[in-house]
Amino acid sequence: MQIIISPAKKMRFDYETQYPLTVPYFIENTKLLHQKIISLSFDELKEVLACNDQIVAENRERYQQMDFDSKGSPALLSYDGIQYKYMAPQIFENDYYEYVSQYLRILSGFYGVLKPFDAIYPYRLEMQAKFDDFSVYQFWGDQIYHYLMQEDQDILNLASKEYSKTIEKYLSKEQKMVSCVFGSLQDGRVKEKGVYVKMARGEMVRFLASEQIHDFEGVKRFKGLGFKYNDQLSTDKKFVFIREES
Repeated sequence: MQIIISPAKKMRFDYETQYPLTVPYFIENTKLLHQKIISLSFDELKEVLACNDQIVAENRERYQQMDFDSKGSPALLSYDGIQYKYMAPQIFENDYYEYVSQYLRILSGFYGVLKPFDAIYPYRLEMQAKFDDFSVYQFWGDQIYHYLMQEDQDILNLASKEYSKTIEKYLSKEQKMVSCVFGSLQDGRVKEKGVYVKMARGEMVRFLASEQIHDFEGVKRFKGLGFKYNDQLSTDKKFVFIREES
């Protein structure tokens, strides 16, 4: 069972890791995107990134200074969003690292797919971003899907729709992807809150690593942040975890 998660917009550079770093599988594709990005003017890049001038300026400098021959930062320790804060990989035990290295994959608009200790550099590029002549979705096409299917045809989806759609649209009937829903019951309907969803995804990864979970049945035991698996609301492709709210 592979676990897929989304990246985070906020990033940091980890200088302290003692683990050997690996090269991202799609690094040559990443270099093509890099060349495209550094050829853009400030205004063109702003349109692609769809953010304010300060963030554009920060990331334009990042791209211009990016050196793929220098030592990078381990992917799992480089993202700094809510999901990663609740996962807290900086304080993983060694067996947790071994687990995520084997089973966890991070989907990325810039790198395609990342293993936890792939060497990366801070960047910003959404999967739904568009250049003047192609979109990031078009750039990656079915490459991410084929890469993941080589490793395992059972996928636990803890990624957002923006990222999981790069796989879901290509799945065959023999291939299984189970998505996790984290919400509360309101008027008989499941309502998700973005912050809690991100928190739960991070906690879920930590739980899977701590318990060394290798199958979908084990996923159902997750009870972090007050969430509990609801069998009646779940299906074979969607596991629903409900949180009681006071």
